[in-house]
Amino acid sequence: MGMKEFWVWVEPYDKKLVTTALESGASAIIIPDEEKAKEAKKLARTTVISPDGDLKLGEEVIYIKIEGKEDEEKAAKYPPNVKVIVETTDWTVIPLENLIAQREELYAVVRNANEAEVALQTLEKGVKGVVLKTQDINEIKRVGKLLEESEEKLELVKVKITRILPLGLGDRVCVDTTSLMSRGEGMLVGNSSGGMFLVHAETEENPYVASRPFRVNAGAVHMYIRVPGNKTKYLCELSAGDQVMVYNHKGEGRVVYVGRSKVERRPMLLIEGKFEDKKLSCVLQNAETIRLTRPDGTPISVAELKEGDEVLGYVEEAGRHFGMKVEESIIEK
Repeated sequence: MGMKEFWVWVEPYDKKLVTTALESGASAIIIPDEEKAKEAKKLARTTVISPDGDLKLGEEVIYIKIEGKEDEEKAAKYPPNVKVIVETTDWTVIPLENLIAQREELYAVVRNANEAEVALQTLEKGVKGVVLKTQDINEIKRVGKLLEESEEKLELVKVKITRILPLGLGDRVCVDTTSLMSRGEGMLVGNSSGGMFLVHAETEENPYVASRPFRVNAGAVHMYIRVPGNKTKYLCELSAGDQVMVYNHKGEGRVVYVGRSKVERRPMLLIEGKFEDKKLSCVLQNAETIRLTRPDGTPISVAELKEGDEVLGYVEEAGRHFGMKVEESIIEK
């Protein structure tokens, strides 16, 4: 589904609704009352949308209630840089495909988590985000959770290991995030963006080392890692504040933030595998704490990995240019 923005419309103003919205991951708060908007600005650094706010309501952000064809045409007419919020009585009935086809920055008003789910499914491609209008704190939490959980779903595949080759020293990147990961979760990395391995987070304890559930020791500096929006970055490019994707063994992805990215010189290991007729490879640190992920979500250390073992990976049928997906044939050896 891709990342959707989460806005909360607070009217009448209530400080508790604003703090709950921020704690639930809202990226912007809409407060039509300018005096109250100033008050909200003091609670945290956040985008306030109001007549005179960070984004101006009525200028940069437009609200339209869709009751018929002419409203839809009106909404489509605004210049592309204007963010348009549309409200309708029923997301399943009103065909907004035309509007979606014409507008990048479309936001859907919803009243609760059920409506949010329907709106996101109905408008899967086209809606940039949801705008929750509610006075119910629990509804804000539910919609926040829904958006966090529905960020991305990938079809992971079983990769059969074909070769494990110790390399000499290389530079590897440890990605420390501001979130805790659980068993079965990790990051997708690979020598090619078209074939990646799910490197497991450091959730496991053992006699020699404590767990570091916020960390993925993601591998060599040159590798690709998946980030939001179906894009990739090189591991060496990551720095504090960047967003990266974390996936569980079912392929469900969520966004986490990099808190720190550590590059250190370590012994490395080339790992190759096959899915159908496609070859995948990655270069990871050669140490017991680095693990790939079995199809059932359990971690397997690279120190124990054998040819013939199956681990989770991701395969896509495309090359990339500048981190964007493009259909074409690229051969990387």
